[in-house]
Amino acid sequence: MMVCMFRVLQSGSVFAARLRKQDWARKLAGLSFGYYSTKTAPQIPGMEYQDAICTLNTLQTNAGALEQVRRERSHPQLQLQAMRGFLERAGLTVEELNHLNIIHVTGTKGKGSTCAFTEQILRSYGFRTGFYSSPHLVQVRERIRINGQPIGKELFTKYFWQVYGRLDETKDAHGGTMPAYFRFLTILAFHVFLQEKVDLAVIEVGIGGAYDCTNIISQPWVCGISSLGIDHTQILGDTIEKIAWQKGGIFKPGVPAFTTKQPEHAMTVLKERAKDIGCPLWVCPDLEDYQGDCGPLRLGLAGLHQHSNAALALQLTHVWLQKRCLPDKSFPSTTAENTGSLQAKSFKPSPIMVKGLADTEWPGRNQTLRHGAVTYFLDGAHTMRSMQACVQWFRETAAQHERNATGSVARVLLFNATGERDSAAMLKLLVPCQFDFVVFCPNITEAIASCNADQQNFNVSVENMLTRCLDNERSWYLHHSRRDNTVSQLLIQDTLPMVPEKTADTLVFPCILSALQWITQGRDPVLGDPANRVFTVKPSITAKAAPLCDAAEIHILITGSLHLVGGALKHLDPASSK
Repeated sequence: MMVCMFRVLQSGSVFAARLRKQDWARKLAGLSFGYYSTKTAPQIPGMEYQDAICTLNTLQTNAGALEQVRRERSHPQLQLQAMRGFLERAGLTVEELNHLNIIHVTGTKGKGSTCAFTEQILRSYGFRTGFYSSPHLVQVRERIRINGQPIGKELFTKYFWQVYGRLDETKDAHGGTMPAYFRFLTILAFHVFLQEKVDLAVIEVGIGGAYDCTNIISQPWVCGISSLGIDHTQILGDTIEKIAWQKGGIFKPGVPAFTTKQPEHAMTVLKERAKDIGCPLWVCPDLEDYQGDCGPLRLGLAGLHQHSNAALALQLTHVWLQKRCLPDKSFPSTTAENTGSLQAKSFKPSPIMVKGLADTEWPGRNQTLRHGAVTYFLDGAHTMRSMQACVQWFRETAAQHERNATGSVARVLLFNATGERDSAAMLKLLVPCQFDFVVFCPNITEAIASCNADQQNFNVSVENMLTRCLDNERSWYLHHSRRDNTVSQLLIQDTLPMVPEKTADTLVFPCILSALQWITQGRDPVLGDPANRVFTVKPSITAKAAPLCDAAEIHILITGSLHLVGGALKHLDPASSK
């Protein structure tokens, strides 16, 4: 099998730019695609981590998989039937998954954070936890965690080839089919958790619920739904009611489920789904209704929007512990007659729960990193509601940092958005943050051939990624009445200008590293010597950075995409790549 190794924007490349976007996209010259082959074989000896990742990347047919979901949305049983087939070909059964004592969580905003709180609390009780989440930030193995830590490279490699080998050996008897990227990782996670004999598995839904491949789970111990909003509309539908119907698809007969407070129409749909399925649905109280011995609960994750996620996690862990420790006691009632929804009661969290909430970490979500004079504010917000929460968190947190600054502060936004998401609407929410510079770049970590295979994406061309950046820049201009509708050029030496050069506070860079190096102007020691830049930046652009050099501190908000945040963390936290 041929493994495509993606190489982009090699050193010394020259970009061809034209006035008309379709011309520069068609004639873009500096985008090099290198192809390397690695024979994938069922033999485990000699196979290393990067071999496994490169082979995994051959399953990156996400765009095709999503199209299949759209075609089969009226026949969800076909998708789950296919998942069951892949599971069995890998040597697993749905019945075996019931031994994992699963907590299944979906939602639009906050499902990952809810899972992180839940896993941390139960780990604090001494249970051996498994945690499956998506997407990863830096390395694929982050998606599969044991006791809060990504599984090691050796363990990932070992289990990868076990599962891949079984699927590869049986593909000829099944029309040559192999599971797509996310489907494969879901099967791998189940295999890892069973082999590692976890006491429980916290499983985060990928997209939606009803049609998601994690919904192969038949008997979870408890289900949760975090805040609902509009996202993945081509898959889930374009109204909150349609999305709520999809999310409620994880409900199971007799299995208790909890939801945060939802918009009225969404809650109505969830109640109907619960009643139809025979699932007892409970609405979580506010976090403020829980009181520890030392007053209000403290959370390890920043932002007021985390309160509802923490409240949901308290209910999920409470019920799980009740089932584990008091298996003969039904709490809450799990009879089929108890359908619709009820208001869950608050309780006094145990000291272990209190500590678990405070100790929770979830990188890339409301995360602050300080590197000397440079402070990074990272949040993977990519929906309207999550961006609203991000803006509130950033304005409050950045203001606190500015009050403690020794002089002037330069504010910079580093932004990208992908897929069908309304980046123009998200950018409008960011306008009041009063940035001195707004920088756009694609989710390409660096423009050298040694880029990490964990962060390669074969589903979107480089031309399309750069086009999206320029579109985002235009959107930013449209939100400023004092700006005209011209756009800047790609900021690489020797390019042909798309338009006459102009003074502007927006810039477009070809990769995350080049953007970070320009923004920090050599003031972040973690990024290395700015003299070692892969690209030569035009003198006029270098001169434009004077405010960044003169400021006492630089504050950088990185948002719009979890993949952007992950690419930034690869450079800002080198340990995450080891």
